[in-house]
Amino acid sequence: MRLGRLIQGRRRRLRRNALQQAPAPWLTPGKRQLAQQILLCHAKAFGRPLAPSIQDLFSADLVVLAHDGSADPCLTYANASALRLWERPWSELVGMPSRLTAEPQERASRSQALHQALQHDAIEGYSGIRISRSGRRFQIQNARLWTLRDSEGEPCGQAAAFSDWWWL
Repeated sequence: MRLGRLIQGRRRRLRRNALQQAPAPWLTPGKRQLAQQILLCHAKAFGRPLAPSIQDLFSADLVVLAHDGSADPCLTYANASALRLWERPWSELVGMPSRLTAEPQERASRSQALHQALQHDAIEGYSGIRISRSGRRFQIQNARLWTLRDSEGEPCGQAAAFSDWWWL
C-alpha cells in the first residue's frame, strides 16, 4: 500500500514537472510568427498598432482572437484575455471551430460580419453576443475584424480584437 502511494506520488510530480517545463504554446515559433502576422496585418488595416510586441499582445487587456482561412475556420490564436473570457485553456480554445464562440442563433450575423471584413479587408464597430464555456453570455461592442494575409498577400485567416464587453 505504501509503495503504491509512493509510486503514484512520484508519477504526479513527474507530470507536474513536465507541465512546468513545457513551453507555453503561444511562445512556439509558429505561434510567435502568427502573433507577428496579427500585429502587422492590424497595423496595415487600421493604420495603428494593436500592441507594441507579441509578448504584449498575449498579455494585453484587450481580447484578441484569430482563426484560419478554412471553410469552417478554427481558432489559431487567443490571448490571455480571450482565454479568461471564454473560460477555456489554450488547448481547448485554440483548434476549436470559431463559430462555436457564438450561440447558434448568433452565428449568421457573425458570419456576415466576417464576410464583410474579408471583402473590405477590415471593419470596425462590430457588436455581437458570444457565449463562454460555462454558458455565460456576453455582449461585445466596437470590435475590430481584419483579414490576415500570408507573405504573398493572400488571405489566410481573420482576427478580431475588442475591449468593450459585458455579461448578459
